[in-house]
Amino acid sequence: MTTPTSDIDENAARIGSKSEMVEYFEQGCKPKADWRIGTEHEKFGFIRNGLKPLPYEGDASVKAMLEGLRDKFNWEPILEGGHLIGLKRNGASVSLEPGGQFELSGAPLETIHGTCNEVGQHLNEVREIADPLDIAFLGLGASPLWSLKDTPIMPKGRYAIMMDYMDKVGRLGRQMMFRTCTVQANFDYGSEADMRKKFRVSLALQPLGTALFANSPFLDGRPNGFLSYRSHIWTDTDPDRSGMLPFVFEGGFGFERYVDYALDVPMYFVRRGGKYLDASGLSFRDFLEGKLSILPGEKPAMADFEDHLSTIFPEVRLKQFMEMRGSDAGPWSMLCAFSAFWTGLLYCEDCMDGAWDLVKHWTAGEREAMRQAVRTLGLKTPVPGGGTLQDLAKQVLALSRQGLKNRAKLSVAGDDETGYLSELDEIAASGKTLADRLLERYHGPWGGDVRPVFEEEAY
Repeated sequence: MTTPTSDIDENAARIGSKSEMVEYFEQGCKPKADWRIGTEHEKFGFIRNGLKPLPYEGDASVKAMLEGLRDKFNWEPILEGGHLIGLKRNGASVSLEPGGQFELSGAPLETIHGTCNEVGQHLNEVREIADPLDIAFLGLGASPLWSLKDTPIMPKGRYAIMMDYMDKVGRLGRQMMFRTCTVQANFDYGSEADMRKKFRVSLALQPLGTALFANSPFLDGRPNGFLSYRSHIWTDTDPDRSGMLPFVFEGGFGFERYVDYALDVPMYFVRRGGKYLDASGLSFRDFLEGKLSILPGEKPAMADFEDHLSTIFPEVRLKQFMEMRGSDAGPWSMLCAFSAFWTGLLYCEDCMDGAWDLVKHWTAGEREAMRQAVRTLGLKTPVPGGGTLQDLAKQVLALSRQGLKNRAKLSVAGDDETGYLSELDEIAASGKTLADRLLERYHGPWGGDVRPVFEEEAY
């Protein structure tokens, strides 16, 4: 989740009408030459001796990791209430999720080569600080061993508000906060029409993204019955702010319709005076009219709207760029593959049109049915019209590969970006996800013990 790096300016201009929020999204439009790729990923930190999650403070802790990165690699600190809660450097940031999950939010970069190198550099820096502290990090979609009770809580003001509210709107919200990790990629749009096309294609294909990157089959030290437990959690977290957004496929969808959706999502908080004020369940529409009960007479600044947008969690999210959100975290190669997969589709118009031809006839009910089924069936999930997600994966990967080839972005060694898809090609060919392979090891050489995952899958 986005970590604000400054307080709301009390003298900032206030939003006067809904049209200003529509203009906010319009300002995100960029010429194709300026389109970039931002890769974000989360990971679980743990103490090797005893396989315990990292507390916030202590010799081996989240704070020690942040301090080490700050001091050795010239990251700037991000503080909240005197607590070190994140770092920033050259357009990238390191932030904390509620249970101490370590997140890299990468800088907007031109190529997959650049974003993959950035992820690699980050993981190298993390290892250099972590090794002397007997700390390691794990890239899975769900915490495989620790209970919710065992998981620490990070000292960020918004999390206490979110925790209380989660229990009112779904059964698995706290599981989402403390026990999941995702990989996410962010993409630019050139116009409202381009945003609309990208939104529809990518939202329809999120179940495929879930299947290809499914990597969360364990919970509480044993199989949990899912290939992507993280995806399962999102089906019962908060229906007001998550899901497949059927309205995106309706006629007339555009920036204004998304603003209307965002205005109707209940709020979490408002930042004032360096603190998070509990606005959970309140209406941003009321805020826009100066009728927010906790700030009577006050209207929101645009930074308040940006905060609110960051608390909306659909499978694809719109800001002044677009976020792909439907997949589990995984190993370094899969983090690179994730951004490559979506770049090939969304940054090649012909390839995006080809993908749209594959999904445009699906109904809202069919899209939701795939989202529900993919949690357990993975690539075996049926696709409307016949076949499975495994069959669709081969077709869509071919389009993505063509899109990357058309981009012709070469590394210093002269390679284009298509090589980053090779692991996905193998998954599509075999039909076996990362989760399937983990389960094979659990039932085979691991002898029904989940703990070897901390050695074999650590970064």
